[in-house]
Amino acid sequence: MTDLAKLELELINAIGGAATVAEAEAVRVAALGKTGAISGLLKGMGAMSPDERREQGPIINGLRDRVTAAIAARKAELEAAELDARLAAEHVDLTLPARPRRKGGVHPTMQVMDEMIAVFAGMGFAVAEGPDIEDDFHNFTALNFPPKHPAREMHDTFFLKPDPETGERKVLRTHTSPVQVRTMMSQEPPIRIVAPGRTFRKDSDATHTPMFHQIEGLVIGKDIHMGHLKTTLKDFVARFFELDGVDARFRPHHFPFTEPSAEMDIRCDRSGGKLVLNEGDDWLEILGCGMVHPNVLKACGIDPDQWQGFAFGMGVDRLAMLKYGVPDLRPMFEADVRWLAHYGFSAFSAPNPASGLS
Repeated sequence: MTDLAKLELELINAIGGAATVAEAEAVRVAALGKTGAISGLLKGMGAMSPDERREQGPIINGLRDRVTAAIAARKAELEAAELDARLAAEHVDLTLPARPRRKGGVHPTMQVMDEMIAVFAGMGFAVAEGPDIEDDFHNFTALNFPPKHPAREMHDTFFLKPDPETGERKVLRTHTSPVQVRTMMSQEPPIRIVAPGRTFRKDSDATHTPMFHQIEGLVIGKDIHMGHLKTTLKDFVARFFELDGVDARFRPHHFPFTEPSAEMDIRCDRSGGKLVLNEGDDWLEILGCGMVHPNVLKACGIDPDQWQGFAFGMGVDRLAMLKYGVPDLRPMFEADVRWLAHYGFSAFSAPNPASGLS
């Protein structure tokens, strides 16, 4: 057996004995690499005579081609075997039950907002919405805020940069009352709406956040009086907290957009680290309300001599804290999934007056 035949036999045996793609690659490097056996033969052809090159050239090139083809074929076999082994190890048994998916939850604020809307819908209120960014007229002037009112100051309100052409400063609405203004300017009385949404004020502590949620109500009609307001709110609170009735009181207060104005308190017991409504000698303030100021009606194009109405507003997040025992308002806006897993609600438990709210 010649040296070339012996070399070819050794290389073919080495290729056939390679158990992995890496081992087959090692054989290729040993034979065809820069310092490989066949590469050395090809480099040595430069020292041969022309007659020797004509004789040995085809033999060496043929050896190179056969070894290259053998290595490629072996690599293809090994790669196919490795792929089959990987597929067998990573297969998914579709007959097994799927892994439980991480369950989402409805935020308490959204749950309570849906509960409140469900209660007011049962009382004949429609839902109205408006933009988060308002102008001075809708947020202040139409609501009878005087020019020097503290709410117009930078330390209370988020103002946007002045318009370069008009100089007007837009504002992140400080309440949802502008929705009432837009509704009165776009609809003819009688009106009965609630306006839920986000509001913004410069305040942050355990019971206040710079962004929070409100729901306000507005009723405009003939011969509307304070008795209608008190009955509406007492019925709402009783239905929302799922009580047979509510022991409430109304204290005189001041709001620029209502006259007379009042705040509503509910009797409660705070002893023992719990809040129990309709018991004890303590009182809990939950909302502000009053009869719509005649100046507001005039600003919205409604004749106060023919139409009267009442309005009220309450914090959705605050009511969520009261109803579901949330001790601090700030975690409600921190996007902590652990907090939501504890206080969240199932997406399938949509509140309605028939099956219950909570």
